[in-house]
Amino acid sequence: MKAEPADQVRLLDLQEIDSRLAQLAHRVRTLPEIAEIQRLDSRITELRDRKAVVATTLSDLDREQRKAESDVEQVRARAERDTKRLDSGQVGSPKDLEHLQAEIVSLQRRQGELEDIVLGVMERREAAEAEDAELDKELAAAQAEREAAEDRRSSAVLEIEADRDNEATRRERVAAEIPGDLLTLYTKLRDQYQGVGAAALRYGRCEGCKLALSTAELGQIRQSPPDEVLRCEECRRILIRTEESGL
Repeated sequence: MKAEPADQVRLLDLQEIDSRLAQLAHRVRTLPEIAEIQRLDSRITELRDRKAVVATTLSDLDREQRKAESDVEQVRARAERDTKRLDSGQVGSPKDLEHLQAEIVSLQRRQGELEDIVLGVMERREAAEAEDAELDKELAAAQAEREAAEDRRSSAVLEIEADRDNEATRRERVAAEIPGDLLTLYTKLRDQYQGVGAAALRYGRCEGCKLALSTAELGQIRQSPPDEVLRCEECRRILIRTEESGL
């Protein structure tokens, strides 16, 4: 393929722009805020899961407390009935009287046990409520951090997109100055070789693969016409001769 030396050199400008566009795309994908947002999302999910567990615990404790309080009320009511019956003098038999007194004592003891259960449930509920309140604080803090990180990410993306738009406009202008067949070859090679389709020959070294050319290869290049489109024998990218080629 033949192309004017100036057009070949212009490929280096295009390659520089394409490399810059690739860097900007990489920056968008690897912004530190993205990892931070992912970390905070995991943290928020964890906190919400823990709150769900605490909510279930509180619901269970509510039922347990209601049952214990109901049991206390039933025992208290029965003890009050027995006490009224005892105080009324309606129990005439000594045996029945002894049995009633024993039952009242047993009920009082049972009432005390049930009240202790109620207190224990209330203490556990208080601890669960304190944990739930602490989780609310941690969740609010994590959500605020995420919002701040999202704002920073959005600002960074806007800045990068502005740079990318400028580079894209510049690329259109440079690409329009390059002959179609040369541009087609460059595009094919760029897509094939990790985003680099053209590289400068600088002081006897290909800037694409970073390898030094042999003396024989440099001799062939010296003998090649200026408008000959050359390819690096190692990386197969378009090799651009410049004043720094060392020929």
